[in-house]
Amino acid sequence: MCGLFLQLIVYVFCFPAMKLLENSRFEALSSQLCVETGDAHILGRIESYSCKMAGDDKHMFKQFCQEGDPAALQALTCKLGKSGEDGENPLSDKCCRKTLFYLITTLNESFRPDYDFSAARAHEFSREPSVNWVVDSVNSSLCSAVGEQFNSLGPELWNAIDQEINLQGCDIYSYNPDLDSDPFGEEGSLWSFNYFFYNKKLKRIVFFTCRSVSVLSSYGFSGLDNELDMELDDEEEVDSFMEDRFPRALCV
Repeated sequence: MCGLFLQLIVYVFCFPAMKLLENSRFEALSSQLCVETGDAHILGRIESYSCKMAGDDKHMFKQFCQEGDPAALQALTCKLGKSGEDGENPLSDKCCRKTLFYLITTLNESFRPDYDFSAARAHEFSREPSVNWVVDSVNSSLCSAVGEQFNSLGPELWNAIDQEINLQGCDIYSYNPDLDSDPFGEEGSLWSFNYFFYNKKLKRIVFFTCRSVSVLSSYGFSGLDNELDMELDDEEEVDSFMEDRFPRALCV
């Protein structure tokens, strides 16, 4: 078991198997999901990844599976209040190791190089009860945070996701780590969600991640702040250069 865990770290972190798929609608929606609400910054992102492995990817995954069957089930965390819905059977809170590999690799690809999820374990993931449950949960979070602005964006968002992944054909998972390993669990983070819409038939995952960060905290914006500072520095250098070469005329 220890050897299997070490293999997971090596293969997922060093040899990603996921390919980010271009989607202009997702790019536009992601831009619209990054807004300031007065007391918080909302940072949302939607991405599509291919699970198709070829060449070296296939070879590395076969090596990863040498110590066990990739179809072997891994226990996930059961969501509260879920067990009684629609006669759920016990297998609904498990996924095969191959699916777990896809989920972890998606996280690594999406958050690279800032975070490494290679040590993530099955109990940090949950399988969601239904598409409607996830849609209601996301809509509730974003409507509360963004307000009326999300009323027009919501239908477009779910239509774009459905066209990319076929929601009714998906298994939906979420990543719910403890605070020590949660990239959004640091000071300033108000709430977050990370959903994976996995369509096994299409061999594709749509990853929808979103967080709310307090405007009183600089967490999550250091990179943006640095870029802004660099731009301001460049502007100041240009202004200084222009003043040296072309002194401003005095206004009379």
